[in-house]
Amino acid sequence: MQSQGNLNPNGPRGDANIQPRNFEARPNSRLAGLFSKLTRNSEAFRELGLLIFILVLSAIFQLRNPKFLSISNIKDLLANTAILSILAVGMMMVIITRGIDLSIGSTMALSGMITSLTVSAHPDISPFLSLVQGMAIGLAAGLVIGVLVAYFKILPIIATLGLMNILRGMTYLISKGKWVSAYQMSAGFKNLSTGTTFGISNLILFAIVIYILYTYFINQTRTGRYIYAVGSSPDTAELIGIKRKRIVLLVYALMGLLAGLAGVLWVSKFASAQGDTAVGYEMNVIAATVLGGVSVAGGRGKVSGILLGSILFGILANALPLINISPFWQQFIQGLVILAAIISNVLLQRRNDTLVLKKRAI
Repeated sequence: MQSQGNLNPNGPRGDANIQPRNFEARPNSRLAGLFSKLTRNSEAFRELGLLIFILVLSAIFQLRNPKFLSISNIKDLLANTAILSILAVGMMMVIITRGIDLSIGSTMALSGMITSLTVSAHPDISPFLSLVQGMAIGLAAGLVIGVLVAYFKILPIIATLGLMNILRGMTYLISKGKWVSAYQMSAGFKNLSTGTTFGISNLILFAIVIYILYTYFINQTRTGRYIYAVGSSPDTAELIGIKRKRIVLLVYALMGLLAGLAGVLWVSKFASAQGDTAVGYEMNVIAATVLGGVSVAGGRGKVSGILLGSILFGILANALPLINISPFWQQFIQGLVILAAIISNVLLQRRNDTLVLKKRAI
């Protein structure tokens, strides 16, 4: 059982459910205690390793191209990673509950298209209302998926795959296959993503606010603890009184909400809304989330991890073109990194499971 999967909703997730006893009475107790401490904190060391890897990779890219660590490029990197990191927040919750959402790219396209058409028809509309409209569309899509998964018990991959095609088709039908171009969008709407506040990109500020809110929600609220409990053991969670269906519905609704927001920010950033907006982008989000250490088996994941995973994915997307790597090799390298992350997560999971068995035997 992972530390995040503690089924006691009022207890800290940082402690394992079963603590080792009587290490002091055994030979080499100091070494045994050190081993136990290191293993209990394996996630922290994994994140430290990911951070070190990011620093080493950045140093290599800097040697290949001195512009990589320039202030302007770092700002561009963070701004370009902001939307990915926002979506990783929602995907983390979904994966923790043993789910998946393949429809977020289509949700982004639909919310972005409808808000762009609204802005085109009503240029004086407030950018704030555009954000609300996009999030409402995403929320509706997320609720539909949540109902299908939680109450109709349809496999998440099937439910989201079906809705992915439905939403993408709706986008083409609503737009009639046409684009909404930059000249049809108001300056205020485009400023949502391209503007700055206190010298900081609005995209980065959106990501910061969402991460602050989400960190508080997942770590400090009972509902956040329930999300981990449902992912660790759905049956046990229900036995102790957690409304599993409501939790599953909630995480998909929040994922849709964030996808709707990301869709508005996407079309605002690129000043273009198309039927094929964000095609396949859900794969990038899932990859960044897995890179951040979120377990595909559910019940485990940290906010700091998905932030590092998003940054690493952003670095690869930003730096590989700077050092003149072929687009074909870019995909190959990104795939290798993702595969390595998944393998390391599996090995970490097995080691922790072995540790739990050893603790029970003591």
